[in-house]
Amino acid sequence: MTTASPTHAAGPAPEPDAARAAIVCTGIRKTYHLGRVPVPVLHGIDLSVGRGEVLAILGSSGSGKSTLLHLLGGLDRPDGPSAGGGRENARASIDVLGTRITEAGTAELDRFRARTVGFVFQFYHLLPELSVLQNVLVAGMIRHGAGIGRAGVPERARGLLEAFGLGHRLRHRPVELSGGERQRVAIARALINDPPILLADEPTGNLDRKTGETILDALMEHRASTGRTMVIVTHDRLVAQRADRVVEIVDGRLATPGTV
Repeated sequence: MTTASPTHAAGPAPEPDAARAAIVCTGIRKTYHLGRVPVPVLHGIDLSVGRGEVLAILGSSGSGKSTLLHLLGGLDRPDGPSAGGGRENARASIDVLGTRITEAGTAELDRFRARTVGFVFQFYHLLPELSVLQNVLVAGMIRHGAGIGRAGVPERARGLLEAFGLGHRLRHRPVELSGGERQRVAIARALINDPPILLADEPTGNLDRKTGETILDALMEHRASTGRTMVIVTHDRLVAQRADRVVEIVDGRLATPGTV
């Protein structure tokens, strides 16, 4: 397998170039609460992702990398301004393709998740009672509802599954598939609505090394043919090396500059 060497930014982080950025986030902080005990996870993240870029967010378990990905995809919201002054009191912002999702209401966020981002998770989250084809169709049907675009969803679903080598598995249930096949189904499902951005959270973390490499190959081949922006969260440096650029999170902070 041929791996590309990651390129890291150096020196002080410049202002994000909005014309080249698909994602720009500023001052991202996140704290969860276990009962009355606050658990800080992210401590002021500034990061941008270029259009068409594959960015790897590298970090150990508990570093905050998955939390950051969920915030970028609108699955969660960052903290608001703190009670103190200075930098920590600044309002967090996340802009994705010109939409400030940190100011979006619930309905707008639902549309954003359906149209702008596709999610791939470590544990697939396929519906066991549905076939491979039906699992991919579900997201497309939800996106289009009864609209005119719905008619083309089955054809697109079949095309994606064939592209990922699953054309012969359309009627199989997830339990009949290998781990690598299930992840391919999950990727096809994430792409059914043709989102401009794909967010992948440990997409090879539940797979052996060889199978994981085939999944990465499939993702990179897809990116090469579509130019899609991708953000991949991983704890594995070999996985991160497949990206155009790598940023590392340590204890909720970027250890390397993360601006395009």
